[in-house]
Amino acid sequence: MAGTPAPGAALEVRGLSKSFPTRGGTVVALAEIDMVVAPGEFVTIIGPSGCGKSTLFNIIAGLDQPDSGEIYLHGSASSRRIGEIAYMFQKDLLFPWRTVVQNTTIGLEMEGISKKDARDKVAPLLERFGLAGFADAYPSQLSGGMRQRAAFLRTMVQDRTAMLLDEPFGALDSFTRTEMQQWLLSVWEEFRTTILFITHDVAEAVFLSDRVYVMSRRPGRIATMLDIGLPRPRTLEVEVTDEFSELEHTLKRELHLGAAPA
Repeated sequence: MAGTPAPGAALEVRGLSKSFPTRGGTVVALAEIDMVVAPGEFVTIIGPSGCGKSTLFNIIAGLDQPDSGEIYLHGSASSRRIGEIAYMFQKDLLFPWRTVVQNTTIGLEMEGISKKDARDKVAPLLERFGLAGFADAYPSQLSGGMRQRAAFLRTMVQDRTAMLLDEPFGALDSFTRTEMQQWLLSVWEEFRTTILFITHDVAEAVFLSDRVYVMSRRPGRIATMLDIGLPRPRTLEVEVTDEFSELEHTLKRELHLGAAPA
């Protein structure tokens, strides 16, 4: 799709559509998606199950291609994005036979960086990521939160244009999930990595985000976008404010409207 990219955007999705052939015909998964993420911004996508959120992430990451539309990285149209966008799935996907440090360096090693240089890059960050003393531990020896922190470190050290986080806390218990939300915000505020985040938890979206895009039911479209004007840094106390409640209510209403049958 022709046009001028949004000025200053780290990531822009414009007019993106995707369909899949089935035995019964063609299923349209995404329809004319437009989205902009500024450098260092934390943007979240919410939407009903099956609306195409993960399909959108697969396309942005270069694992799939759209039927139409463009993806711009720092103002340049990018048709092949593998290696340019970091992608963290809900499951940590740590290799059970590799230690924490070996798991967190694997992406760097695949880029051709020596094991020593990769370890030297990761080692100073282990404490900040809550993994001090566990460099030589195996995934089976870690808690769920520690495994997710290791997976996040593995993703972040690759220094990509943006990070895609697909429901990274969805499988955690409520207490650990809350801890991980606070931890993620503290790390993001320190490193200011550009993050595009998927969640089904509306309160999580409000707590973490600068902006939230709400997708409709399939075919997935952008139903609305909401700026989250809550001050940063954020603590759990913000969740009991009227402003938080109003934002949460607005998103729930928009999510309900987007999920309603046409």
